[in-house]
Amino acid sequence: MIPSNFSSRIAPLFLSAFAWLAFSSTQVSHAQDAPPAGEEQMTPEQLQKAFMDHVEAFGWQREGVGDLKGEAEIEVPTGFRFTGPDGARQLMEFYGNPPSDREFGLIAPENLEWCVLFEFDKSGYVKDDEKDSIDADKLLQGMRDNQNAANEYRRQQGLDELTITGWAREPYYNEETNNLEWALNLQSSEGGQTVNYNTRLLGRYGVMESVLICDPSALATVLPTYQDLIAGYHYKDGHLYSEYKKGDKIAKYGLTALIVGGGAAVAAKTGLFAALFKIIAKGGKAVIVGIVALFGGIVSAFKRLFGRSE
Repeated sequence: MIPSNFSSRIAPLFLSAFAWLAFSSTQVSHAQDAPPAGEEQMTPEQLQKAFMDHVEAFGWQREGVGDLKGEAEIEVPTGFRFTGPDGARQLMEFYGNPPSDREFGLIAPENLEWCVLFEFDKSGYVKDDEKDSIDADKLLQGMRDNQNAANEYRRQQGLDELTITGWAREPYYNEETNNLEWALNLQSSEGGQTVNYNTRLLGRYGVMESVLICDPSALATVLPTYQDLIAGYHYKDGHLYSEYKKGDKIAKYGLTALIVGGGAAVAAKTGLFAALFKIIAKGGKAVIVGIVALFGGIVSAFKRLFGRSE
């Protein structure tokens, strides 16, 4: 049985840009030909300050250990910020995702150029007896065969389709840490490309889903830092995978289903893109220009993702 609530956050553009686009939508939604005059006059510095001031209200911790809703903890290194369930939920909704109660926390560098979202699936102890029989080729083909349903939903929402083109990293299970990792290469029907990087951290009572959200062009640079962050993650006493006891709830799926479930949800995550398209359609060009000036690389990200020059 594959859990139906698996999620993968697809964010080929910088989070900062999505956040400001969502934040600005209330100001540009009534404009058809041009945004408000005041919006055009905002400097990159003013845009940055407005964005940072807004998200600061979500509540952030910048040192010590971040609590993941009593299930686990994550170390907060210098130069990073952490927010718990409420802040993570607000930020994800702010980016255009539907409301959810699965967010346990979020950690990001101070400038919010990328982030790591933690969601917990309290499905029970996942046996790792499939660790030596994971067939990467068969799994990839299976996910490709089943991506039509997710793309049908995207078409209904007026969004481009996403096609799984191959592994960016084949599934790998670390027996020492009980972590399962994999990454998929994705291509949009309009020519854009992105990478979805997933880590599943197995525990006694379920699985912590860790998803790295970043611009695909930054993945190679961000990945070592991401892995250092994950090294600072640990389940609390009594919740460790190694502390399983007879009688504990056993999950109805194994490692293979974890991968298939995550892959099947890739093309279904539409909230970020939907918010972006609405803003573009309603005259948000000047706002986007301001974002380009503030966050380098957004133009090329638009071209890769949407196949458009503007």
